[in-house]
Amino acid sequence: MDIDLTISVWEEGGQFVAQAMPLDVLSSGATPEAAREAVSKAVRCFLMTARDTGTLNEVLTDCGYHKLDGSWRSPAWVGIERRALKIPA
Repeated sequence: MDIDLTISVWEEGGQFVAQAMPLDVLSSGATPEAAREAVSKAVRCFLMTARDTGTLNEVLTDCGYHKLDGSWRSPAWVGIERRALKIPA
């Protein structure tokens, strides 16, 4: 099965955290690449478990995926932004 996803990585407390979107699967590592590898393994486990329990199509559809030519395609991202908001004290 082929599936595409977007991975965001950020540093948190001396570790790097990677999030696979839109599945919302996270993992971490000592380097950005280690975090990417760890989240890829976590996504594989997550999807294989969904497949084995018979819920894979439902999980992917609920996350916004659609099937195209035998591959699952994630939603088209419009943008990923970093913003600052002022919150009244």
